[in-house]
Parts: sequence; structure tokens; C-alpha cells
Amino acid sequence: MCNLFNLSGKVGMLKNGFFRSNPMLYSARNFSVKCMHYGTNVDKRTLVSGERKQRTFSDRSQLKYARRLVVKLGSAVITREDGNGLALGRLASIIEQVAECHHEGRECIMVTSGAVAFGRQKLTQELLMSLSMRETLSPSDHTREDAGSILDPRAAAAVGQSELMAMYDAMFSQYNVKIAQVLVTKPDFYNEETRKNLFCTLSELISLNIVPIVNTNDAVSPPMYIHDDTVVPGTGKKGIGIKDNDSLSALLAAEIQSDLLIMMSDVDGIYNKPPWEDGARMMHTYSSKEQVQFGQKSKVGTGGMDSKVNAATWAMARGVSVVICNGMQEKAIKTIISGRKVGTFFTDCPSNSTTSVDIIAENARTGSRVLQKLTPSERASAIHTLADLLIEKKEQILEANAKDLEEATKSGLEKPLLNRLSLSAGKLKTLSIGLKQIADSSYENVGRVLRRTKLAENLMLKQVTVPIGVLLVIFESRPDSLPQVAALAMASANGLLLKGGKEAAFSNKALMELVKESLQSVGAQDSISLVSTREEISDLLAMEKHIDLIIPRGSSDLVRSIQKQSQHIPVLGHAEGICHVYLDKDADPIKAIKIVRDAKCDYPAACNAMETLLLHEDHLNGSLFTEICNMLKHEGVKIHAGPKLATQLTFGPPPAKTMRHEYGSLECCIEIVSDMDAAIDHIHKFGSSHTDVIVTENDATAKQFLNAVDSACVFHNVSSRFADGFRFGLGAEVGISTARIHARGPVGVEGLLTTKWILEGTDHTAAEFNEGKRNWLHENLPLN
Repeated sequence: MCNLFNLSGKVGMLKNGFFRSNPMLYSARNFSVKCMHYGTNVDKRTLVSGERKQRTFSDRSQLKYARRLVVKLGSAVITREDGNGLALGRLASIIEQVAECHHEGRECIMVTSGAVAFGRQKLTQELLMSLSMRETLSPSDHTREDAGSILDPRAAAAVGQSELMAMYDAMFSQYNVKIAQVLVTKPDFYNEETRKNLFCTLSELISLNIVPIVNTNDAVSPPMYIHDDTVVPGTGKKGIGIKDNDSLSALLAAEIQSDLLIMMSDVDGIYNKPPWEDGARMMHTYSSKEQVQFGQKSKVGTGGMDSKVNAATWAMARGVSVVICNGMQEKAIKTIISGRKVGTFFTDCPSNSTTSVDIIAENARTGSRVLQKLTPSERASAIHTLADLLIEKKEQILEANAKDLEEATKSGLEKPLLNRLSLSAGKLKTLSIGLKQIADSSYENVGRVLRRTKLAENLMLKQVTVPIGVLLVIFESRPDSLPQVAALAMASANGLLLKGGKEAAFSNKALMELVKESLQSVGAQDSISLVSTREEISDLLAMEKHIDLIIPRGSSDLVRSIQKQSQHIPVLGHAEGICHVYLDKDADPIKAIKIVRDAKCDYPAACNAMETLLLHEDHLNGSLFTEICNMLKHEGVKIHAGPKLATQLTFGPPPAKTMRHEYGSLECCIEIVSDMDAAIDHIHKFGSSHTDVIVTENDATAKQFLNAVDSACVFHNVSSRFADGFRFGLGAEVGISTARIHARGPVGVEGLLTTKWILEGTDHTAAEFNEGKRNWLHENLPLN
């Protein structure tokens, strides 16, 4: 008798011949090598010999190495919300994902419900037709329900099973995937011989590159109830009580040594209590130590959440990683395998003991409300404490920063990023001064009255500033951003999550300790936290229930990626800093050279550095063009020529590949324009609405330029490098925004505030005004 644990002959076939003739399986065999480090199925020899020491994945990021998958589809996923038939569109999406996994070389098994629902739909239609013809049942709103209620579930299963498999076969065939139906009953697990046959069959189907679709044979057997204390034949070990497809899928996953079991239901995952109750919280990670209060069972299937958790923990204890997720979510299977935080991930060996980021975000919301209740002087006091700690503990900070620089140098981090990563005593002193500016200006932020209106007698309306809520700031390389943003959050009473780059891990941790210390002095230590877990940025961007605004600070690639991924949370920032300096025909040459040098060479990696120099065409024949070029070359700047300049020069700089490029280094483009209007048109066409400069002694021209250029910052006779929160007197900035809505330019405390309306009356009602019993005044009042 062939069984799951005695297939050496089959393995030899797979190794020597079958893999060669089936490249898909050969891909799967290569794929298994990647899984070796994680204790997953390394090849069929370890599977069939039973030698593999199976253990669950410790982190979601490892799920991409899962080779053998069991996907369980619950009744609520299979059927439509109205109960009338199957949800074909949803099923098609799930089948497409399973087919993708199959073609990637993963071994897939499906455990499905739906036969009874499918059969009931067909039989109900026939029964209604028959009853209508006999005129024994008059039409009514309850006709379908009444007809369905008298159907025998076993008869429905018998009719629906063939229809269900025909549908699966048609859908999978579109992706050139072969399937096989495997119907099981209680004796298949209770009887040793049939049990061996079952798992021999499953193993054989997998080896032949076929997707087994498993279901209980409800046509001949009632729901199976193998008690938890039943000893599995041939093993001497107790099995799981098979009460529904949850426990069935868990048993199958454990027996075939699956790496991952995905249990798809109609809920997002496990909650610590019924989701409709106050205080219910989604648990993205679950261990057997968690305390959960379960609600009612599924309204569609036979299992409830307690059944799912029991099945999942049973499988987890036997080395199977489990995710319970909402099968109605788009691309759930592929999203889970990619490592995204979807559903509840079951593991007994978490990679770290850090607090869930959901809890951290909830604490930030609560902490924001604590900050809001504080007096302005108390918030200012916390910021002053942080500013002083930067100086008092500078040795500790610089020591941590030295570790980051050492690691970054070894890893080959680019020089501009190394410069951003580096801290110094001078930087810390400047930081401290900036934080004190924020503290001193924080007295007029939260709760500031913007408008007061007397709507009617004894009916007073006012508009006041309030914090946005919880901010997520994602930043790269620059650890000095951390205390700056933290101080701005304190001043604006916002909760804050900080996600720094791994290249600054030591520096960020040291600085965060100082932030926590300063917040503790006012009892708001949970309002700001550093997210240092392995949470993917994509998961943070999906936390619209916890996060109100995202502010990315880093490379243009980072900002564009976050703007693209964040679908529900607004993003404040700029993707590019394509800044222009226009030298008008009336520009002073000495001023022009000084400003251009600073704009390009002071800090070329900054987003406010000049990227394109626009020259009035009159300067092409004068000395200023030559002097500018010589100065830039002396500073080590590589020059690129714009299209119009290139046509004017026989020998000159290489042409620029594009006029819309942020070099971020000692490189820039030079282009000529016919006049100021042409310069403005060029800026609007190729700029990024960040910062643009005119150098001219003609005040009328300067005024036109300042009014016409539609950028967040527009300057006259100063370097573009002044586009900075500290230099603007804001103390610091959370970033520079080029958006049209809310804040623009360097964003300080005011940019982190929104407003709310407060209306105070006596016993006013709207009806009284409609009936003429009260009269509107709408009288604007002084703010004080």
C-alpha cells in the first residue's frame, strides 16, 4: 500500500525524469532551495521520508518562501451576499491567484465549500418552476426562501458538486492548470487504509503538477465529527476534531506538511473581541498566548471564529504557518505571499517582541489628545527639554552616529547620503537653536481663534486651530530630521509615527530616547514613537484608520513611491526639487555669480539646490556667461547644455538628456531664454513648483516674476537655498510641500494644524429661523 511517507520510487521519477519534462515542476524544485534556511519543504525526499523538521515562519516577510500552500475557501467567500448562488467574480479572482502561484512553482491544494449552495440554487429554480406550474404555491417575496428551506442539503450537495467542479475546471483551464476532485468523508481519516490512500492520492496529484480540490462528500455523509481525542490510525497521535472545512484544511495542511495555510472567510482577521463591540482591535499577529473573546458563528457556513482559531493554532503547532483573511479582499493570496500585513498571521515564534505598530498608532492618537489638553507653556517646556538634551547628551548621540557611518561606509552608501547621515556638534547646536525657536512660537498654535461670528442673539460661532491627528513621517538618511519633526509634533499637539531608514538605526534610536524623555516630563511619552519593527512601508500606508497624514522626506523615488501607494491617506511633500535661477538681462554680474555658486554648490544634494540656470540671451555675447561657466567648472560642477544653448555653441557642454531632471549632485543644466516671459514659460513647463529665483536689478521685472511664477517659493536676488524652515524662522520643517491644497513650501507648525468650528448657544433650533421666530445677524467680531 502506497502512502504519503513511502514514495521513494515516485521521488526517483521526479528527480530523474519528470522534472526535466516539466519545467514548471523544475522551477518548483529550484524554488525549494531558497526555502531551506526557513525550514520549509526542501524537496520531496524530506517530505515523503518524514525527516523534515517543520517549523512555522517567524515573520511575514518569509511567506514568499512558502512552497506548498493550502487555500481554504469558506462558504461566505464562495456564496453571494444575498445567498442566491456563487460569487463568480470573486471566485475567478481567487482562482487566478492560485494559478499564478502554481505557475511560480508553488504546490497548491484547495479546500472548498459551495456544493450545497450551488445545488440549492439550481434545485430551487427547478422547484419554483414545478410549484408554479402546479399552482400550489402563489408568488410572493418569500417564494425563493420558502422553496430553498424544504430542500434536503444532501440532495443539494449531490447536484451542486458536479456543477462546482465543472466551474472550477473551466476557470482553471483558462490558465492551463489541471485540477482533480478529492471528496472525503469520516472513514477516510478514521480508517487506516483509506487514510493512507487519501494522502497517497494527494501526493501523487501534486507530483503530477495537478491542483487537488478537496471537499467533504456531503451527499452521502453528514458533517464529520471526529472528536479531538480520536487517535489517528497508524500514528498513535490525537488528531483534530473535524467539524467543518476549517478543521479539515488544518488537518490536510499538517498531514501533507504544507508551509502555509490561507483560510479565507468573510472577516478581515481575528479581533480580540467581537468586531462590533467597543474596544475591538484587529490582531495582525496571533500566538497561542493571545486572549480572544469570540462572537457568533458564521451565518453562512458551519464554522465560527473559534473554530478557525482552534484549527489555525492546531496546524501552527504542527509547523504550518497560517493566515486567516478576508477572501473578499482583492488579491488577498498574492498580497499575503508578498509579505504585506493582510489578515491575521499565526506564529508561535515571532521575530521580535516589539509592540504592534497598530498599538503604537493607537497610543499616538491617545497621546495627541494628551498633548492637546496641555497648556502652551507645558508643550513649550517639553520642546525646551529636548533642545537641552541634544547638547547635554551630544557625546552619546555622536557615538551612535559614528556606528551608523561605519556601517554605511562598509555597505558603500553614496557620498551625498553619507553627508546627510552625518551628525556633528555644530549640527546638534543648530538643531537645539531651531527647537527653541519652535518652543517659543508654540504659544499661539493650538486653539488659536481664526474667526468669531455672532450668528444671532446668544449664538456665537468661532473657528479654532486643532492638530491634524496622527502623522506618519518617513525619512531617509537624515537623523537630524527626527528631533525637528518631533518638536513640530509637540508644538502642534499631533501624534507622530517616525519611520527612519535602516542606515540611521543607531542614531535614530539614541535621538528617540531623548524625545521620549522630554515627553515623559509632561506625561505624553506615547504620543511619538519610532517604528522600528519590520513593518513594510506599504502596510503603514494602508493604516487609514490610524494615520491622518503622511509626510515623506527623502529621495524623489521614495516620495513618488509613497504618493503612488497611498490611496486613502493624503501625502504632503514634493517628489522633485527642480529649482531654477533666472539671470535677467538687468542682473548684476557679481550678485549673479555669488547667488549661482551658493544655489548649486553649497549643498548640491538638497532639494532646494539649483538644477537649471536660465540665462537671458543677451548674456551669451557678454562676459557673464563665460564667468559663470568658469566658476562652475572651478567648483567641480559638470555642465549640461539645454537645446537652445547647444545650437548656439560650436564647442560646448554635452546636451542635457532632459530639461526636467533633478541632479542632486555637482551637475546642472544651462539654457538660454529670450526674455522673462520665456523664462517663466520654461519654469512652468519643466519645473516642479518647488523654488525658483530671479536675479535682476529691475524691480518691475522682479515684481512680475514673483507674481507670475506658480511655485511654492519664489525669490528675488537670493539663493534658492533659503527655501528652508529654519531659515524662514519656523524653527524647523517637516518637509517642503509643492501641493496646491493645505500647506505649501517649508511646512512648520502651522502646516500641521487644521481647524474646527465651535458653536455656542442657549436653546437655538434651525426651525426657529425658518419660521421667522429668530433672526440671523452674521456679525463678524474681533478675535480677542
